[in-house]
Amino acid sequence: MTNPFLENMARVTRRQLFGTTSSGIGLAALASIAGSSFASAADRGLPGMPHIPAKAKRVVVMWQGGGPSHVDLFDEKPVMRQMAGKDIPDSIRGTTRLSTMSSGYGKWPCQPAIKPFRRYGQAGISLSEMLSNVGSIADDICVVRSMHTEAVNHAPGVTLFMTGSQVPGRPSMGGWLSYGLGNDTDNLPTFVVMTSSDKARTCGQLFFDYYWGSGFLPSRFQGVRFRNTGDLVPYLMNPAGVSAESRRAMLDDLAAMNAAHLADYGDPEIDTRIAQYEMAYRMQSSVPDLVDFSGETKSTLDRYGVDVLEKGTYANNCLIARRLLERGVRFVQLMHAGWDQHSNLFTQLEQQCLDTEGPSAALVKDLKERGMLDDTLIVWGGEFGRTPFGQGDPENPKGRDHFGKAYSWWMAGGGIKPGTVYGETDDFAWNITSNPVHVHDMQATMLHLCGIDHTQLTYRYQGRQYRLTDVHGEVVQGILA
Repeated sequence: MTNPFLENMARVTRRQLFGTTSSGIGLAALASIAGSSFASAADRGLPGMPHIPAKAKRVVVMWQGGGPSHVDLFDEKPVMRQMAGKDIPDSIRGTTRLSTMSSGYGKWPCQPAIKPFRRYGQAGISLSEMLSNVGSIADDICVVRSMHTEAVNHAPGVTLFMTGSQVPGRPSMGGWLSYGLGNDTDNLPTFVVMTSSDKARTCGQLFFDYYWGSGFLPSRFQGVRFRNTGDLVPYLMNPAGVSAESRRAMLDDLAAMNAAHLADYGDPEIDTRIAQYEMAYRMQSSVPDLVDFSGETKSTLDRYGVDVLEKGTYANNCLIARRLLERGVRFVQLMHAGWDQHSNLFTQLEQQCLDTEGPSAALVKDLKERGMLDDTLIVWGGEFGRTPFGQGDPENPKGRDHFGKAYSWWMAGGGIKPGTVYGETDDFAWNITSNPVHVHDMQATMLHLCGIDHTQLTYRYQGRQYRLTDVHGEVVQGILA
């Protein structure tokens, strides 16, 4: 049985620790609300951050959920055209781990790229003709052809990149950056997420909250998801009959009570509650301005494509992303589903490119014209690639399965070496032959470009120090400018 007297002593000790000193958490939280110099440390990042001068002040992750086919889009293999329909040799396949959908196959029919490749830019980077808009920015990007991962299924693969583990529960990359570097804006969240999907909903992949969650970090560091239907942020506006003045007075009284509660118990989630109420109040004016496109030129809107003004589309989200970055948001995570071509490779892959590669290139061009590309890191990729062999009937395959042994991404801005290709694969785009880049290496490199030593940004939880890269990861020097 518990002793009420001892319990009260412990509670008083907490009150003394958190609330009675001049730098107590309760005072810091209340001072933050009042706008004084006692702003919460959580808003401005950790002491000593960044560790090194940052090349990137902000990050955009253009996540292509489902697994874009590196064989068809980024990694041209003439030998595969010569081998079309023939089995990929055992010496190439080795003991590669595959999904259960294809691991038991008896035949491995080589499936070459479904469309021709072209050379783009002065750099002459080879890309599919389905990526002509990305080709128009070839001299601004670095194509990484040597990504690899252990994951063979969607959710574990996405979770591994976003959080550093295939098992849900750890903080996402945006959460880590928010925790380490703090915010650059008082009127919008530090970390924003937007989702979209192919119009036919062919992919079927879900976007789980833990892809942008805070894990064991305080929940104030989780991403804020903007909705793609209805209000961008629900319950943001005042109810009918409630004035801005009365809302402000109510929030001040509520903040005072929460601050007292925080001083009493020291629960960081109370601090989160205070901060979120205040952020919602400030977003009442910042969000309507964010989606007011009346000031955008016709040429800008045309660049993003015909869907740019259709809410919830990838093009619309890309334009909002640029406006978020202009307003000081540090991390924008665009997540688009539609790249899971198991049985519709010859129809749906090209449609995915039509819907997404134009807006992706437009965002890069837009940032460059506004002088923001040099300090904005842009990353485009998915959880894995697709199998070099065809999936389905070996005599007439219709798709490709998941493939993590080798796949491709592209990057731009923020300290990335432009107009380059990094890494190589063999004649079947199966095995990496030079400069492999693991998911943890990519995480380490992205943090490095943001001024963070990935081994030093840690958080103690349940008796051990955690970090985004777990116990792995090396900065990929070859892709840095």
